[in-house]
Amino acid sequence: MILAIDTSTARLGIAVYNGSEVLAESCWTSPNRHTVSLAPAVDEMLNNLEIDKKKLKAIGVALGPGSFTSLRVGLSFAKGISLGLGIPVIGVPTLDITANQQPLGETPLCAFLQAGRGKIAASFYESKRNRWTCCSEIEVYTPETLSEAITVPTVLTGEFDESNRSVFRKNKNIKMSGPASSLRRAGYLAESAWRIYEKGEFPQVSSLSPIYLHTHDPIPG
Repeated sequence: MILAIDTSTARLGIAVYNGSEVLAESCWTSPNRHTVSLAPAVDEMLNNLEIDKKKLKAIGVALGPGSFTSLRVGLSFAKGISLGLGIPVIGVPTLDITANQQPLGETPLCAFLQAGRGKIAASFYESKRNRWTCCSEIEVYTPETLSEAITVPTVLTGEFDESNRSVFRKNKNIKMSGPASSLRRAGYLAESAWRIYEKGEFPQVSSLSPIYLHTHDPIPG
């Protein structure tokens, strides 16, 4: 049994996965309330499933990029459970979660999330070995500069809002994913973390740290 936690941005998500099915999943927008809402939401989910925390084998956590404060909330919470139960924490880059929700195809993929102050963080992906594989560094853009960077047909997925959708619509090379398939889901984080757990290839909890954005602008949390 694995508990997945994603506090990368204002969109918070949790899920419980047993290796064969997602037993429960929840995602919601929680601006500036991660510290208050995360622990009760996890307790409620485990109680509804009638699962004792002692049955957990690992914690999957989204590593970012994202909000400095939000990422610390999620990772600190995961490390606390890890310390209490003696189980590993398995980190997964947040944009990888977003990308791997999309159907595989030959068309390149770009995944992004909100980075605050009108900016977004994005990575590009290509299909390899039946998975989306990151083929670029994480870069910080405005919607306009990301649109300019996409010069070949590309599927774009991530944290859309009305304003950035209007920018991306102007680029005929961009095919935007729909609202439902763009919502970052903790169930995909849980699946990815479980695969890593089964391989036994994860770092010590003490060495796990978030992926922060390389930008001169402070990112609100």
